Amino acid sequence: MPLYLTALATLLLTALSLGPSFAHVLEAPPRLIVWSPELWREATVFNGQFELFARIGGLLDVAAILAAALLTYLLAGERPAVWFALAGTCLLVLGLGAWFTLVAPVNAVLDSWTPGPIPSDFASIRLQWETGHMVVAAAKFVAFASIGIAVLGPRLP
Repeated sequence: MPLYLTALATLLLTALSLGPSFAHVLEAPPRLIVWSPELWREATVFNGQFELFARIGGLLDVAAILAAALLTYLLAGERPAVWFALAGTCLLVLGLGAWFTLVAPVNAVLDSWTPGPIPSDFASIRLQWETGHMVVAAAKFVAFASIGIAVLGPRLP
């Protein structure tokens, strides 16, 4: 029963962590192609649209990593499931690392922006912010698939 509950918690937490990241991917095309710089800046920086993404998303990311690590430990005697669980755990860590490497530095720049003219480096900042979120989502997606295989694979006929 502990393995079952840990597997369920890991899948739920990973899915909840992936959700906001996937939402960023779905939002990216119009935000990169259609939206004016003024609209992007207003929605992203000044009106708190992503405040809960950071507050709740960060907790979900850490909880998913911890649950996946526990699942990996509990699957230690089951091969190949343990390798898929370990891969999923590592990919979740990689996703969080990508967020700190690609997105957090841009967030620091965005925190310095004030209303007024669009900054001269706007295009590069927007591109790094959007693509950084895409990289994070890709790592979480593959992590979710890997954890799913770890949980379901050994039990499939």
